[in-house]
This record gives sequence, C-alpha cells and structure tokens, in this order.
Amino acid sequence: MKPSSILRTTLFAAGLVGAAAHAAPLPAPFTQQLNANYPAIETFYQDLHKNPELGFAEHQTAAKLAERAKALGFEVTTGVGGTGVVAIMKNGPGPVVMLRTEMDALPVQEKTGLPYASKVSTKTAAGETVSVAHACGHDLHMSAWYGTAKLMADNRKAWSGTLMLIGQPSEETVHGAEAMLKDGLFKRFPKPDYALSFHDDATMPSGTVMYHAGPFRASSDVVNITVYGQGGHGAVPHEARDPIVMAARMVMAIQTLVSRENNPIDPVVITIGSIHGGTVANIIPDQVTMSLSVRTFKPEVRKRVLASIAREVKGEAIAAGAPKEPLVDVQPGTDSVYNDPALIERMVKVVQGAVGPEWVKEMPPKMTSEDFSQYGLQPGVKAVLLHVGAVDAARLDAAKKAGQPLPGTHSPQWAPDFKPTVTNTIKAETAILLDLLAPKK
Repeated sequence: MKPSSILRTTLFAAGLVGAAAHAAPLPAPFTQQLNANYPAIETFYQDLHKNPELGFAEHQTAAKLAERAKALGFEVTTGVGGTGVVAIMKNGPGPVVMLRTEMDALPVQEKTGLPYASKVSTKTAAGETVSVAHACGHDLHMSAWYGTAKLMADNRKAWSGTLMLIGQPSEETVHGAEAMLKDGLFKRFPKPDYALSFHDDATMPSGTVMYHAGPFRASSDVVNITVYGQGGHGAVPHEARDPIVMAARMVMAIQTLVSRENNPIDPVVITIGSIHGGTVANIIPDQVTMSLSVRTFKPEVRKRVLASIAREVKGEAIAAGAPKEPLVDVQPGTDSVYNDPALIERMVKVVQGAVGPEWVKEMPPKMTSEDFSQYGLQPGVKAVLLHVGAVDAARLDAAKKAGQPLPGTHSPQWAPDFKPTVTNTIKAETAILLDLLAPKK
C-alpha cells in the first residue's frame, strides 16, 4: 500500500477524516510531528509575547506569520485590510476552509513576571504613549495557527481542498475583520465554505476545548454622551443647571432599561465605563461626558436598547431644564457571534476523537465580543468560534476553594498555561480541518 493510502487509512480509523468521528486520539504520526515541532512553536510564542503590537500596527507580527506560511508552501498576501495576512494552499478539489488568528495586543503594562514578558511601549494614533502586552492570548492563537499550518502542510496527502489561513489585525477594536472584508478578503481570495477560530479562556483547565451552539459572543457598541448644563458657583446651584446631577440621574435611568424594559431571557449589559465633568469642588461645570459599552445578542434587542438610551438621556435633560439637548453618539462595534449548530455538532465529535471526550465541554454564551462574527454574516459561510481553557487545573481549584478570582484575559497578570493549551488547540484545529477537507472516496 502507498504511504499516502496508509496515512489516509490511519486517519479514517482514528475518526479524524470523514464520518468516523468518534474514535481515538490524534494518530501517532501527527502526535509525533507535533511533539517534534513543539520547541519551534514555543520559541515563536515567546518571541511574539515579548514583541507585541497594537491593532493596525502589527507590521512585524504580520511579517513573522507571512514568513512562516511562505516557508510551508502557502501563497501569501500581506497588507490586506491594513496589516492582515492571507495564506492560501490549494490542494486539489474540495471545500475552502478558513482558519483565523488575531495578531494585535492590548495597551496594557504586563505584570506577569515572565522571563519573556513584554517591555514594549509605543505611541497610539492619538499620540499617547502606552505600554503594550499580549494580555488576551493572541500570541498563543498565532502559535497554534502556525503549528496547525505546519501539520497540514506536511501532510497534504491526507486532505483535499483549499486551506485559507488568516492573520487578522485589530480584533481588540472589533474592526479588523471588517477592514479585511472591505479590502476584498472574500472577493480577491477564495470565499470559504467554513470559517474556524479559537480563543483562550480563563474559566477552564488548560487544554479543555469548549463550545456553544447558536448565539455565543455578544454584539458590542459604544455610546458617547455629552450632557449640557449651565455652569455656575457651587454655593448657588439654583442659579445654574448642574450637568453632574443630570448625568447621575441618567446613569440610574439607563440601568433601569435592563431591569424594567428588557426581557430577562434576552441578555443585555450596559456599562458606564467613563464619566467626566468638572474641575474643582465649588464650580458647577457646563457639561459632562459619558461613555457606555452596550452588549446584546439579538439585533432587534440591540436596536431597541440603543434607541432607549437616547430617549432616557434626552428625557432626563428635559426634566432638569437643560439649556440644550444632549449629544448621543453611537459608535457601532461588531455583531454577535453565531456558531452554526450543525457544524458545532460535527466539530464536537471530531474534537472528542482528537483530544478525548473528557477534554471537550459545553459552555454558556459570553457577553464579551469578538469580530469573528463578521465572517459568519457573509452569505454561504458557516462559522464556528471555539474556546480552549488556559489555566492550570490545580490553580483553578485552589482559587475556587479560596473564593479568590484568578487573573483573566485583559489583565496585566494574564499568562496562559502554554504547553497543554497550545497542544490541544493544535490537535483540535488539525482534526477539524482534516474532517472538513476529507478527500472524497
């Protein structure tokens, strides 16, 4: 029997290609290759972690991804949607499957104490100097992306179709996917039948692959409000129109939208994350600014809540006799992530075969947002975002017993438990890609 036939037979027997998706873990050839590749994957991770870049400024990060993809035989295009990377490997007839990783880091000063911790600082587009760190795990995602790409490139006889690897800019601003799509991602390049992405998670033991069918991650919008008053002396408030008091009443009115205007089975989160007004104690200012984060799942709920915020704000201003109607500026973010249920069911079986059923768990939806949603909104594209636990199980258990939360993503102390997390992520990604790109008999 030819080597390619032996490999394909092994994959079918192991449940990683075609219908036999309930079988044993990743076959020995792949596990052995992954073990051999691991040192290079870890070195890549530490380099990425040490040298983070902010959204739409991931020039060196993109170059590193492009260089590795080219070395594996992918046809690589850079500069898509700003700094985005597209790597294509056409490998015979079959579907087009996309695997995405994010590339950007956060404006956070790292406090992990790791020997390869980031010491990077840079200027933002606004000219502000900030520290930069991979506090959300995108460096881990990129490392898994590379590890999976290498396994797929080194085993081309095991699959058929087109593999599309995406290095996406600026996920943290939830506008990177949109930028790539506007730059012709699905027009200049093959449009995927399936889109896949993974995200590390601070709530489960390292290497646990987690899934949720249907609405999974919330939509996100920012609402900036300017409340206008009439300034005056703090000793004679009756001679002024105090925008701080107006803003305080608005905060309470806005929170009541969640408790009294919304169906509790349709989750809504409204967080007033910023409020600014005044300079000293004895001066009533003439305006106050507020910034809100609004999270929803359903489009109709999103529309209603945003309209209700504007109504409440304007109503409170009228009630207080404000000299001018508040300015309500809605900055649209991204849509809710929807995981195709049929595809989730298929992937769960495949991942159980790859890492073991005990490492695959269903999880609840999250109110955090992810612009991976934009790919699944494109006609004909079935998309799934999975999570993978990234915290040592003993640390999780100890934290639960102590009643103390551990640092999570976006924390200056976030440091995923790398080896078990990246290993199971690569196994799961590879298994899913092999299943979706299984050669037809």
